[in-house]
Amino acid sequence: MDFKKYENVKIKELPYKRYTIEEAKESFDKFFAAAECATDAESVLDAREKYVLETTKHFNTASSLANARFTQNTRDEFYDKEVTYYDEVSPAFSGLYVKYVDYMLSSPFRKELQEKLGDVLYRTFEFEKASYNDIIEEDVKLENSYSTEYVKLLSTVECDFKGEKKPLSYVRGFMEDKDRETRKAAAESIGKAMQAHAAEFDDVFDRLVKVRDKMAKKMGYKNFTELGYYRRGRIDYDRKAVEAFRKNVVSSITPVVAKLKKEVAEKLGIDKFMVYDDSAYSKDEVPVRDCSVEEFFDRAKQMYSSMDKELSTLFDRMVREEAFDVIPKDGKTGGGYCTTFDDFGKIFILANFNGASGDIDVITHEFGHAVAMNYVLNKEGDEVGLGGCETAECHSMSMEFIAWPYMDLFFGNLAGAYRRKHLSDALTFIPYGCIVDEFQHEVYDNPDMTPAQRNQLYLRLSKKYRPYLSYEGIPYLEQGTRWQYQAHIFESPFYYIDYCLAQTVALGFLALSRKDYKLALEKYKEMCKTGGEKFFSQIVKDAGVAYPFGDGTLSNLADRMSEILKTL
Repeated sequence: MDFKKYENVKIKELPYKRYTIEEAKESFDKFFAAAECATDAESVLDAREKYVLETTKHFNTASSLANARFTQNTRDEFYDKEVTYYDEVSPAFSGLYVKYVDYMLSSPFRKELQEKLGDVLYRTFEFEKASYNDIIEEDVKLENSYSTEYVKLLSTVECDFKGEKKPLSYVRGFMEDKDRETRKAAAESIGKAMQAHAAEFDDVFDRLVKVRDKMAKKMGYKNFTELGYYRRGRIDYDRKAVEAFRKNVVSSITPVVAKLKKEVAEKLGIDKFMVYDDSAYSKDEVPVRDCSVEEFFDRAKQMYSSMDKELSTLFDRMVREEAFDVIPKDGKTGGGYCTTFDDFGKIFILANFNGASGDIDVITHEFGHAVAMNYVLNKEGDEVGLGGCETAECHSMSMEFIAWPYMDLFFGNLAGAYRRKHLSDALTFIPYGCIVDEFQHEVYDNPDMTPAQRNQLYLRLSKKYRPYLSYEGIPYLEQGTRWQYQAHIFESPFYYIDYCLAQTVALGFLALSRKDYKLALEKYKEMCKTGGEKFFSQIVKDAGVAYPFGDGTLSNLADRMSEILKTL
């Protein structure tokens, strides 16, 4: 693909133009007309390339660019209206795409088309068809509007911290401070700020649950859980596999984390391990960003330059294009993401630096997404993209560990402390991610739960997966409301377990890199280049790392990670 026209254009200078649903419909109609007259598979593929793939690229570019500029400033009225437009028309676009999928599944040339495009794409087609029907168009519009409402609401939450009003994302950085009283003050500040909006969050989520349940039943499913799995494109594993994974987490990972936290508590000299102690590992050796953002990026450029020429070229280009928005500010949404603007061949990363060690995790994690996205951008005729979300998160989470040898650039003599914290956090995350996943399963299996019942559910699951952790003294969190500022629960149901599966794979890359770093980097790049061309199970097995659903995988991984922790 030729992106030379925009080679030296910065992200903020990219031209935006709304891509209308009318334009999309006209293009899809041309595909259907061409397909109807097609005399062979090649004719269908030509029409697909010209009309379906090009139209999808234009629509995704426009909606992604509008969303990026909206999340950079949720108070921008123009992009607020543009995001609202795509919220309203995206169901109609899904309807057009599913009609195309119907043709590809029932085409008289299906055998030849499937041989050319592959079994993975055709399995994806089957799930696309199962995930959308025109009868739920109005419901999806509502769902989109409620999700955007949540984003706006969360961006307005301000914490009264150290006598100043600060964004939630900023204050969360102090949950890693070496001073326990500072960590406690940050948790209390977040609790009070969220408590002021708790009823509003409950209301938005209740509406989301109800509308999702409604659309699932309209389509003939028992509940949204069934529909949710189709929407996530889980073409290689099912609910039973996920349940077995969570069960193995409780038996293999939770005990290791509980033991780790007990050791940390003894080191910190505390009797009860509180929620604001969860990211603390030492009284003194606390790795933080000790430089300006500009210097931080200079160090990152050094890292990728030493690591790999291809990765370095991409990172340097993104820096030149000002493709990183990392400074928290009023009106900017929290969290972070990586996205593409396909028409321009550009990649964009949004994050919220807070000075904690997590700043480096953002750069390595989101840039891992960028690496894989860059390969996809340069593939002609690609429709499988990055693959499922679990595959996409493997790209990002594995890069976090591929970057380990270069942490001295960022933390000097505290690089070891960073690695210890990073690995501990990675292990700690897996049980937390399972809380989020099981919480959603039970909520959507029982859509008439009250807000109080959902909170009690969260507390019960927290005790199951994180028995060492206490919310005592933080009234908001004591109620079981931690889930309210986990955005994925609102915006992307059933996404969160993908992080847990990917974390397992990433830890496998860490184990491999400790034996043979060059091989680990080579296997990592191969995985990114593959994108979604293969099933998840095959991608992981080709990489030769930990397969999350394998017998004994989590038990063996827990033992190996415990050994590595002892060496740090």
